[in-house]
Amino acid sequence: MATEEAAPPSLPQYPELILAAIESASDKNGLNKSSISKHIEATYGNLPAAHSTLLSYHLNNMKQSGQLIMLKNNYLKPDPDAPPRRGRGRPPKPKDPLPPGTVVSPPRPRGRPPKTVDPLAPPVSQPKKIAPPESGRKRGRPPKTVNTTMKVAPVADGARRGRGRPPKAKMAAAPVGA
Repeated sequence: MATEEAAPPSLPQYPELILAAIESASDKNGLNKSSISKHIEATYGNLPAAHSTLLSYHLNNMKQSGQLIMLKNNYLKPDPDAPPRRGRGRPPKPKDPLPPGTVVSPPRPRGRPPKTVDPLAPPVSQPKKIAPPESGRKRGRPPKTVNTTMKVAPVADGARRGRGRPPKAKMAAAPVGA
């Protein structure tokens, strides 16, 4: 039982309000969004709570559809004598009309085409499936098992070894010339 706040029934559609505001302006450069909003508020005092959101939405839609042109942050009606606006990117090549009675073949299917089968070649038998090995082992490298009962070998002199590479053993220097 959610009640939606709708616009009063006397309020026309937003595109009509926007076009009326732009037409009533004496400025040839059009109106910006705040000027359009002020004109609508002055003309129709009772507006919905989401007026600014609705106005932005309809201005963007009208701009995208070509009903309005935006020039220097002002909205104005397009010139009826101006050529239609072209979309972005390179225009498509013009297509030549097909002569009457021509049957259009369907487009090629996607993906790799199937191999052609030679009708004169002898039929190729399907390769036999290899039976799994009877040894009970799986294929590939066996997984590494974690041994928790691994024992560390005792050190000869009783002291625990530290981390890293041990230092080089120093040799006793022998006397020279002896």
